[in-house]
Amino acid sequence: MRGAVNLNKLVLIDGNSIAYRAFFALPLLNNQKGVYTNAVYGFSTMLFKIIEEEKPTHMLVAFDAGKTTFRHKTYSEYKGGRQKTPPELSEQFPLVRELLDAFNISRYEAENYEADDIIGTLAKQAGEKEDWEVKIYSGDKDLLQLISDKVTVILTKKGITNVEAYDIAHLDEVYGITPKQIIDMKGLMGDSSDNIPGVPGIGEKTALKLLKEFGTVEEVLSSIDQISGKKMKERLEENREQALMSKELATIFVDVPLEESFDQYTFGDYETNKVVGLLKELEFTSLLSKFDQESAVEEEVEEISFSIVDQITDKHLANESSVIVEVLSENYHQATIEGIAIVNENGRFFIKTETALESTAFVEWANDETKKKWVFDAKRSVVALGWKGIMFEGVEFDLQMASYLLDPSLATHDIHEVASRQGKSIVQADEFIYGKGAKQKVPEIDKLAEHLVRKAEAVYQLKPVFEKELQENEQEKLYTELEMPLSIVLGHMEKNGVKVDKQQLEQMGEDLNNRLQELEQKIHSLAGEAFNINSPKQLGEILFVKLGLPPLKKTKTGYSTSADVLEKLAEEHEIVEYIVHYRQLGKLNSTYIEGLLKVIKDETNKIHTRYNQALTQTGRLSSTDPNLQNIPIRLEEGRKIRKAFIPSEPGWKMIAADYSQIELRVLAHIAGDDGLIEAFQHDMDIHTKTAMDVFHVSEEEVTSSMRRGAKAVNFGIVYGISDFGLSQNLGITRKEAGQFIERYFESYPKVKEYMDSIVEKARENGYVSTLLHRRRYLPDLTSRNFNKRSFAERTAMNTPIQGTAADIIKKAMVHMADKMDERQLKSKMLLQVHDELIFEVPEEEHDEMLELIRDVMENAVELHVPLKVDVSSGDTWYDAK
Repeated sequence: MRGAVNLNKLVLIDGNSIAYRAFFALPLLNNQKGVYTNAVYGFSTMLFKIIEEEKPTHMLVAFDAGKTTFRHKTYSEYKGGRQKTPPELSEQFPLVRELLDAFNISRYEAENYEADDIIGTLAKQAGEKEDWEVKIYSGDKDLLQLISDKVTVILTKKGITNVEAYDIAHLDEVYGITPKQIIDMKGLMGDSSDNIPGVPGIGEKTALKLLKEFGTVEEVLSSIDQISGKKMKERLEENREQALMSKELATIFVDVPLEESFDQYTFGDYETNKVVGLLKELEFTSLLSKFDQESAVEEEVEEISFSIVDQITDKHLANESSVIVEVLSENYHQATIEGIAIVNENGRFFIKTETALESTAFVEWANDETKKKWVFDAKRSVVALGWKGIMFEGVEFDLQMASYLLDPSLATHDIHEVASRQGKSIVQADEFIYGKGAKQKVPEIDKLAEHLVRKAEAVYQLKPVFEKELQENEQEKLYTELEMPLSIVLGHMEKNGVKVDKQQLEQMGEDLNNRLQELEQKIHSLAGEAFNINSPKQLGEILFVKLGLPPLKKTKTGYSTSADVLEKLAEEHEIVEYIVHYRQLGKLNSTYIEGLLKVIKDETNKIHTRYNQALTQTGRLSSTDPNLQNIPIRLEEGRKIRKAFIPSEPGWKMIAADYSQIELRVLAHIAGDDGLIEAFQHDMDIHTKTAMDVFHVSEEEVTSSMRRGAKAVNFGIVYGISDFGLSQNLGITRKEAGQFIERYFESYPKVKEYMDSIVEKARENGYVSTLLHRRRYLPDLTSRNFNKRSFAERTAMNTPIQGTAADIIKKAMVHMADKMDERQLKSKMLLQVHDELIFEVPEEEHDEMLELIRDVMENAVELHVPLKVDVSSGDTWYDAK
């Protein structure tokens, strides 16, 4: 990856500066565990760029050690007024340090000094004494004073990796001054970010003009008589001492007593596995591509005997058997079944797919619910055989689901990993048998047969182990009465699919294209010329040059036309609104209309989404191919996409049933807060009620902004929302946001009590659980790593609420399926999207289903507050809302 290196090149990185830049340049990101990662992702991106482009022999990252430095003795208000670092960023610094340790990159911080001083000291020693090439990376212009013939300072510009390198010549070209005069410039103009006062009324332009004429702050002050302008003279005279002090504050100290030698900063010797492991944990997939990761390695497995069956008999189809129905494709709808393996008290057997499908005995056994089957991924098995016309009944145990329930935080629940974690050397990884990616292929029959039999053997051996653990965890009921039956329900939902009016979807695409053309013409008319709206460069020229709108950001290639920039420019010119709408409709057309058209199955004219039941740590379901949970509904044009989802039979209706504010109702129940409980029991608008309590006003006095703020807090509070997070959501100051959160807790004290007590309880037990005993283990609650500990605390607060909400809708789905079977209804449950269930119903069952759905969903569990469900129907999914 690194290639040849230059001899004696030292790269020094301003750790705090780059991390801050990354945090504010990127949107708040988090991995599946909920850990904030945007700052560490940006830092990682910059680090890779530096390593690849600079090829340093030595590296060091300097950090600020604390809030107080020797400069505070000179000026107590130095860096005063700075806002507290957002906790979402503070939590990421330990991860940045962990990244550096994985790369074996030295990091240093010194009490009483700043990172700049450490960098300055090393730059001086390496450049002057050692005659090394030195590169400094930062976002702080103060470091430009360190430039020399050996030292180059690279400053970040827009984003993270867009940088500008300053040597002596380029500094002169940009500012017209020498490196040392950067200190004088700061002395005159000050620095608001560091609270260095400078001389009031003197900005960068004036400071540079004075320095080009007089050279230094001292010379400027001794030549006041020669300076034109009465006000300027007065300002300089009145702030003489302040200017000299400001220069002193801005001067980087280059004699920090360092305890290490340059040998300790050597870079290059690091373990790839450590870096790859951390990147995987952080889910930085794009960065993993920089490493050539080794292919799967063959592992030793215990001996196993089996037979390949040519003719199926009763011996092969016992009353209790573990079964593997092997489908390689992730999209297992109508995919090839590679083979079937069965293990029972009579032995281990591999059956070719055609042998099984053509056997009456096998089909009858598969369809017999009294013949108990133990599987790995019940839903996959049900759907794969379902497409072959075989009902797969009697599924009693699912190893994947058991593993997921016992610890949802594990990254994978594939059969090889599950067995290995139990110390069982039974089955090898699929990658070793099949290969992966483009190289994936099915091996010869003997090798395939052995691999599938080993999988079935793993299920057979591990069933009693996992059932015992579920019992010990009080999760047996959750497993047998909720997740296992739900997997079968989801399997049937996937197999049934939902019908889509392809022609209507195509018409929507045409309509969107026509609307896009109209918008394009309108935009061109307002611009006074035709241009490519999708080209940021051309659009920037139109907006900021031709129309003269104020440019808010610049990129490497010109003006920024990002969404946030356009949002701020909306009031400046009517063209902006049309451009925003043009972009929204363009994405709608390409991502959703065209995306949905690609996944409609020709044989059924339906979309068969796949539900991920063993993925999220909260217990929530997610869907893929397509992800129906992401169909946009904020834009009316997006909502209209739901018009294409229609009943599969003429004359039938669609019914949509949506839980109302289920997580807040669960919070009211778990926290036992009287104010929240009373609001829900009296069917009040909870956001209005919160605004009334927080602002101490009557219902009539609640304004829209008050309600909006209350809504943001209501939905954010159980996620441990900070003053920074709330301020970003509402566009208010962090101080105002902090006061809002404080007043919320004063109004609902038992919510605060719950949040504090659940964290302590989780710290004692090592886990939190939902009302139905779904667990989430949180070992990081006792971690010394601030980032990990803070995330675990937020998770402890949120999981019982979000997880219980997930359990409730799952329970409702299982009960609905049972009730529909009991009544032998023709109606079908089609989709689950967030807190919403979608059904298709014949006309004669319409009223019965409306009543049944509401009854089942609102009585899925008993809480201190009523569950409320909004139920409506129509000819399409859109009309049902």
